Amino acid sequence: MVEDVVSPALQEQLDALLTTPYHWQSQPPYALSAMGLLTALLCGLTFARQIGQRLEGWKQDRLPLLPLGRPTMVIPYGGIVMGTVLFIGAGLQVFGFGAGSSFFLALLLAVATGAGLWQQLEDLMGQVENGTFAAADSDFFDNRR
Repeated sequence: MVEDVVSPALQEQLDALLTTPYHWQSQPPYALSAMGLLTALLCGLTFARQIGQRLEGWKQDRLPLLPLGRPTMVIPYGGIVMGTVLFIGAGLQVFGFGAGSSFFLALLLAVATGAGLWQQLEDLMGQVENGTFAAADSDFFDNRR
């Protein structure tokens, strides 16, 4: 017999979250979606500028690229993730999903994707720092036809 993995109290909370009655909104959260998109874009531009400055400092003065876990890098990246949560969560509400389930799904998607991208960025920065990064040639893709 299969044992329950979830405690009864947690199961009650999950049931309450997933079975909440549908609430019709008079106005879909378009403004919240726009704010999330704007937040993600602005934080993305800030993050790109920080990465560019770090690469430029490494190229000119051989300053270390890693670790990336400094506040000047983590805060804009966190803003990208939270802006994405707002954008996806509000977008799901526009299509009729409940607020709790839409933001929960948006949080799962954004955090999982953000963690994977952060790991990829750290790996690439490590390759650049070690000199093992090989840039892709555009001729490689043209010759593959």
